[in-house]
Amino acid sequence: MQRAAQRDDRATGVPTTPFRQWGTGRRAKRLSRALVCAAAVPAVLITAACSSDSGGSDKGGDSARQTGGGSTQPSASASPTVQAAAYQKLPESCAVLSKSTLTDLVPKGAKSGKEGTSDDTATRSSCSWNSLDNNGTKGSQFRWLNVSLLRFDSDANRGTGEKQAHTYYAQQVGDAQSVSGAKNTKSEPVAGTGSEATAVRYDLKKKEGSFKQQTVVARVENVVVTLDYNGAGLAGEKTPSADDLTKAAEKAAKEAIAAVSAANGKGSPAGSSKTGSAAPSKSASRSASKAPSKSASKSPSTGASASKSAAKN
Repeated sequence: MQRAAQRDDRATGVPTTPFRQWGTGRRAKRLSRALVCAAAVPAVLITAACSSDSGGSDKGGDSARQTGGGSTQPSASASPTVQAAAYQKLPESCAVLSKSTLTDLVPKGAKSGKEGTSDDTATRSSCSWNSLDNNGTKGSQFRWLNVSLLRFDSDANRGTGEKQAHTYYAQQVGDAQSVSGAKNTKSEPVAGTGSEATAVRYDLKKKEGSFKQQTVVARVENVVVTLDYNGAGLAGEKTPSADDLTKAAEKAAKEAIAAVSAANGKGSPAGSSKTGSAAPSKSASRSASKAPSKSASKSPSTGASASKSAAKN
């Protein structure tokens, strides 16, 4: 037995007696249990620490999400804005022309202004006048005048009011230049009338007579003024001069543009105040004031409807 124990001691490198070997075994068991207990303590501490860190991390994440930090989505960009329209209202359409101007263009109809229908006069409005100057058996002179005003507001989708007005201005000029049945069409820019202006004139043959049509389209900021003016010699009366009618129409357009600016407290556009108040040409006054015949005076409404169809607008 002793030799066997000694062989076991040599194998382990610790030469002991059977008694010592038994004691050593008891101590080894106690040491093993101590190590197991010691190892268990850090495991508990580690578990607690991990649990504490995890809670703190979640709270931090929640806090970051609540305050907009971390990987939250960025806020949507603000909607684009456009420059506000310069003019916010329109003048009364039947008051944009002075009494003297109306007497020149429609001598027998200066007080016959008829306002067009509109559901929003701050955005669009119009007024028309007609004149039949009777000269008995020698015929009559007919005149028809219409002023239309259209204002554009700035819009984030459609653009500024001025940009929209310019587009509409170009469309109006194009429409006047392409009237069906028009002859001898001519176009020319009109200086000193708002931001831009064009006069278009042409001849239009109707059963009532030969009409001389003038259309002046003018824009000031975000407002477009379209002035239609035509004249005819009915029942054998001489056809009025296109040059005289065009000059009278351009003068009236300048005055209407000045009225738009004044209504918005902007004053008169450059070059329009003097021209707008200037006296009409003598030749235009003479051709407009000739006496008409009785036969023509029987159907003034027919002449008006014919001239309205001549005007694109």
